Amino acid sequence: MPAVRSPREAFAHYMPLATRWMDNDVYGHVNNVQYYSYFDTAVNHYLITSGWLDIHHGEVVGLVVETRCSYAASIAFPDELDIGLRVEKLGNSSVRYGIGIFRRGEALAAAEGHFVHVYVDRQTNTPVRVPDALRAVLKPLLREAGEPS
Repeated sequence: MPAVRSPREAFAHYMPLATRWMDNDVYGHVNNVQYYSYFDTAVNHYLITSGWLDIHHGEVVGLVVETRCSYAASIAFPDELDIGLRVEKLGNSSVRYGIGIFRRGEALAAAEGHFVHVYVDRQTNTPVRVPDALRAVLKPLLREAGEPS
């Protein structure tokens, strides 16, 4: 469990997400693997809706190289969620996204973690510098972990 649960203000962008019946496990709460799906959805939704990510034809794509999640409170279907997103580190070829999962209306994250993309050339899978257009889309999300917006 995280020692300190992040507040909503620690994240720069939010995406609403509804849990699904299939997300629950036999113990009656959302299974741990689903949280990583929520992370992936939040990051890629932001990149697509910002106009940067072309999933079919983009020359540069992000490959996941690291994820982590800490759980502080259970969520379960039919909870409505807000997935908080921030950029914790904008490197040369990588981006570390911080993600917080909040039950709708709650002030503190039920779970939080990070998701690291290394940006590569789609054809060669070799790392490339994070494109300037992507940097421009990500800069509004820059926050250190625990830093309020």
